Amino acid sequence: MTAPSISRYPVPKLEDLPEDISARMLEVQEKAGFIPNVFLTLAHRPDEFRAFFAYHDALMLRESGLNKAEREMIVVATSGANDCPYCVIAHGAVLRVYAKNPFIADQVAVNYRKADISQRQKAMLEFAVKIATRSSELEDADYEKLRAHGFSDEDIWDIGAITALFALSNRMADLTAMRPNDEFYLMGRVPKGR
Repeated sequence: MTAPSISRYPVPKLEDLPEDISARMLEVQEKAGFIPNVFLTLAHRPDEFRAFFAYHDALMLRESGLNKAEREMIVVATSGANDCPYCVIAHGAVLRVYAKNPFIADQVAVNYRKADISQRQKAMLEFAVKIATRSSELEDADYEKLRAHGFSDEDIWDIGAITALFALSNRMADLTAMRPNDEFYLMGRVPKGR
């Protein structure tokens, strides 16, 4: 039995990629132990790969009032609302690692309202899911609810921008039939090396 394809589009070989892209992939592989399929799939178009990951890094790595786990919660909850298996599975793994909680990603993906997270985080995800599914309905009251939970206007921008970037990611994953790496399924559930 052959392994299923990771994308319906051609996936370039690492040695055929521009040096900056292959170097980034090797860096990720060194840290994670594998290259996530999103890197390999998006490398089909190198300029778009660079633009996507530049925006990703600008949002996900910047100083913010949102911690790393909260940023991943946004990705998981909105990707669940958008029915994107790749992003739920991949970012669910990262969320489990950052939160040091093997249960949180499944809870957030299925129904963040019943997840074992804070009321502040539930308010954040309510706002994010509204942006993901009904952004034209945003009202001043939505922003005020976040401010009442201690979110600054910059934090609110982060919530919205992360949601918007991953709406793009969700749709590209669907377009390309991107397959999650097998490694993601156990990340944050079992100790590393098992």
